[in-house]
This record gives sequence, C-alpha cells and structure tokens, in this order.
Amino acid sequence: MKKEVEDTRIYHKYMEFISYVEMITEKYPKVTKTAIVSVIKNNLYAGIQNILCAYKAFEKSEKLKYLNNLDINLKMLKVLARVSYKKKYISLKNYEAWSRKIYNIGISLGGWVNSCVKH
Repeated sequence: MKKEVEDTRIYHKYMEFISYVEMITEKYPKVTKTAIVSVIKNNLYAGIQNILCAYKAFEKSEKLKYLNNLDINLKMLKVLARVSYKKKYISLKNYEAWSRKIYNIGISLGGWVNSCVKH
C-alpha cells in the first residue's frame, strides 16, 4: 500500500497546529484581523503547502528547498506568536502551547531533512 502525505507524522502535527492557531486567532481583537492575523494565516497555510510540495518532490534538492521554506514559515510563526503575546492577544499558556507545537513540528522536520541528506 502506497504511503500518502496524510499518513506522515509531520502532516498530522501540522494539521493539529493549524486547528489550534485558527482557534486562538478567532479571539484576537477585530482591529488585528486584517493585520497580524492575515500574516499568521498566510504563513500557516504556506507551511502546509510546503509539506505537500516536499512530499511530492522527486529530487532531493527540490525537497530540501520546500523543507527549508517550511522552516522559515515555522520561524516566522514563532515570531508572530511572540508579538501576539507581547501585545497581549494571547496568554502565556497559549504562547507556550503554540511554541511547543512549533518545536514538535521542527523535530519532525529535522528528521525529514536528515533522511534527505543521508540518502
């Protein structure tokens, strides 16, 4: 049976992350909906797109390019979480959970990158 992207750990972790961030950003003040929330969502969905593209890429160099882009999305989302916390849009508990989810996705990402580099 052929493995699909939906069968991967990183895909599941990232989809849970999307659900979490969507739930959290619903509580942001209305004035931020068009500013920081749109930047968060753009990076959030660009991340899942990079997972899908990396999974479908045939060449290792192409796969690594998408995985590097995913790493950039995660770093940007970490910055946006920090900004959200400092502006008091999210609580310390939300900030810690958000950061932990990014960290866990990063572990899976690192494993994927290592498997590309080794082969």
